[in-house]
Amino acid sequence: MLRTASILGAALLLALAVAGCGSEGGDFDGSHPDYEKALAGSPAPLAALHRQANELLPGGEEAFEKRIEELHGYPIVVNVWASWCGPCKFEFPVIQRLSAEYGKRVAFIGVNSEDSDGFARSFLDSAPVPFPSYTDPDKEIAEGLGAIGFPDTAYYGRDGQLCSLNQGPYAEGAEMRADLERHALAEEGCEGA
Repeated sequence: MLRTASILGAALLLALAVAGCGSEGGDFDGSHPDYEKALAGSPAPLAALHRQANELLPGGEEAFEKRIEELHGYPIVVNVWASWCGPCKFEFPVIQRLSAEYGKRVAFIGVNSEDSDGFARSFLDSAPVPFPSYTDPDKEIAEGLGAIGFPDTAYYGRDGQLCSLNQGPYAEGAEMRADLERHALAEEGCEGA
């Protein structure tokens, strides 16, 4: 009896903590920005990402690294996520808003790690984003970034160098925005981060 009460109490505390993690996240209601309007007129390399919105791209770490090289000259935000990850779902509305707001200047890429393509596609149908995600069933890409959990967010400078990795979910959208501006949009690149 005591053990059951302890487990229920811990579950309640966890639920309250997740529910109160920030006002800008957690609006996982199926709504999303008007990406077509927000991203109209994007430069060609970023428009190419937008044309691959919600796609799951194969090719593993090699294809991912090639895409990073192709985006040289643009800052890059890489979000590592999984459809089964509660904190990822909480954070996803923030990614949706920021990718619409900054997507004409910043390349966004997803890495769907340790997930099935079917569940990932279903998740993206309910929470669309204006960028593709690389499939990463064995965590090769995630581990290459230094990611240890979900979600993780990596920031690359215009020179293609990894500047910073935020491990775990952001408690507030304002924190992710600040990191995006500090790391990805820093004029000095990684050295200024």
